[in-house]
Amino acid sequence: MTRGFQTPDHVADPVGAQRVWTLPNALTLVRLLLVPVLAWLLFSSGADSTTQRWWAVVVFLVAAFTDFADGALARKRNAVTTLGKIADPIADKAITGVALVGLSYLGELPWWVTVVILSREIGITVVRFAVLRHGVIPATRGGKAKTVMQILAISLYLMPLAVVAEPIKVTAMAIAVALTLATGLDYLVRAWRLRRGQPA
Repeated sequence: MTRGFQTPDHVADPVGAQRVWTLPNALTLVRLLLVPVLAWLLFSSGADSTTQRWWAVVVFLVAAFTDFADGALARKRNAVTTLGKIADPIADKAITGVALVGLSYLGELPWWVTVVILSREIGITVVRFAVLRHGVIPATRGGKAKTVMQILAISLYLMPLAVVAEPIKVTAMAIAVALTLATGLDYLVRAWRLRRGQPA
C-alpha cells in the first residue's frame, strides 16, 4: 500500500474531489460488514467447529486484503475522502479487535496480548490525528512489518491447527507483539519530536 519507508502517514493524504461513495470507501464498508460475520463465526461455535474456524480465517484475510486495497486505490484514483480517513482505521481496529477478543474469550490467546495490541493500535491512531496539525510522520518498514506479522499471527491462531503447530503460533505472535511495542514506542518518540518542531 506504500512505496518505500518514507511514505507519509496516510491520515494526511489530501482529500480528492470525488463523491463519497467510491470504490475504496466501498471496500472499507465491506471490511466493517465483515466484523459481525467474524464475531459470529468465533462466538457461535466456540472452538468446536473446524469449518467455521476456517471460514473465520477466510473472512479475516479478506478483511486484511481490503485494508491494503482501499488505501492504494484511493491514492491512485485521487479518491481519498474524509469519510475514508475516519472509517478506514475504525474498520481496521474493529476487525483486529474482534479476532483478538474472540481468541482470548475462547481461551486460546492470553488476554494480556489482546490488551497490549489493542491499546497500542487505538492509542497510536489517536496520536496520529492529534499531531496532524504539526505535520506528518513517515511510515516505516517496521510499521509495515508489524502489520504483516499481526495478520500472520492472528491467522495462525484462527486456524484449527494441530497441537504440534503451537510453537509456530506462539513464535509468530511473540514477534508481532514485539514489533507492536517497538513501533508504537518509535511512533510516540516521532510524535513528541514533531510537536517540538523537530523532524519526525
